[in-house]
Amino acid sequence: MLLTACNKRTVYYHYEHTPLTGWERNDTISFVVGPIGEDGLYEEEVGLRITGEYPFMGLNMIVEQQLASTQEKHCDTLVCDLVNDHGTAKGAGVSQYQYMFRLPTLELQAGEKLFVAIRHDMKREILPGISDIGVKVSRK
Repeated sequence: MLLTACNKRTVYYHYEHTPLTGWERNDTISFVVGPIGEDGLYEEEVGLRITGEYPFMGLNMIVEQQLASTQEKHCDTLVCDLVNDHGTAKGAGVSQYQYMFRLPTLELQAGEKLFVAIRHDMKREILPGISDIGVKVSRK
């Protein structure tokens, strides 16, 4: 009960699994956020869970967002640094690492739905070691 009481600002928090064989460039991970309960500013974050099999120090992701009511689209490129200069993972965890990357603040109206689509933008076609991609939306 205490966990719920401390987290009333979060309106959406969900992860989707990527294929065990690897996240392909053409595999878009999609989320539907809403309908939103009240007008206001909302913070949005993209969550990432990786294993030790991920071969790179960073990850580039394209995040496309579309408002249902106006069809207005936003597109952001997230450049995610996963390892520090000493080779240590920046994420929390031991065998699997969790990261959160912030997107620009959104102004949403009550009843609004937000469609979010995420894909990777790396030179390698298939990325091993990425287990989950998520989206968290919180009232500011």
